[in-house]
Amino acid sequence: MTLLDICPADWRSALSDVLTSVTAQGIENQLAQEVASGNGYYPRFNRLFAALEGLSPRDVRVVILGQDPYHGEHQATGRAFEVSEPTPAPPSLVNIGKMLERDLGVAVGNRFQIGRWSEQGVLLLNTTLSVRAGEPESHKGLGWQTITDRIISVIAASEKPTVFLLWGAHAQRKSVLVNGPQNLVLTAPHPSPLSAYRGFFDCAHFSATNQWLTSQGEQAIRWESAC
Repeated sequence: MTLLDICPADWRSALSDVLTSVTAQGIENQLAQEVASGNGYYPRFNRLFAALEGLSPRDVRVVILGQDPYHGEHQATGRAFEVSEPTPAPPSLVNIGKMLERDLGVAVGNRFQIGRWSEQGVLLLNTTLSVRAGEPESHKGLGWQTITDRIISVIAASEKPTVFLLWGAHAQRKSVLVNGPQNLVLTAPHPSPLSAYRGFFDCAHFSATNQWLTSQGEQAIRWESAC
């Protein structure tokens, strides 16, 4: 099975060339080697493009960029910042919930399910789509960004109003891929415990996103649906 095989159908025409490239073949080979060597990686192969499932490029209204998947067992789902139930929320996800509480005054429960936002057109995309078990950022050099940069560019090129939430320096470097008045880029420190105190909690990105979407004639995101 190849990366093209597991890519959701609505994205294949836009991604087919990068998913059949030498870079993609190298990713496939490296993932196979991880399994053969006994290391393993997350998420499992058929979940690598889970963030795209249920969303076509024209459905995306908000993009939240993460860096790479969680590296612990039973954590990574294929969507940025989301964890599998009933895995406890990692610190970054907890801090996203705290920002939501501060911004919109909603109560975030213990089972904050960020993945529910995808039903409203929120794409939770990591720029690197896999990670060796127990080793954060271990796959950042595999070439995933050739594919994820294309995903970002396809969305940014759409005429549909789209908000890009870029948290932390890594995500903010992708702003060069986002142009045009139909796109809004909002930046803030990363929600990790190392940087969230530098302004993430007060960035009010959820309310700012809704204010801009409604000004463009679009429906607001029901952020509280994750609580």
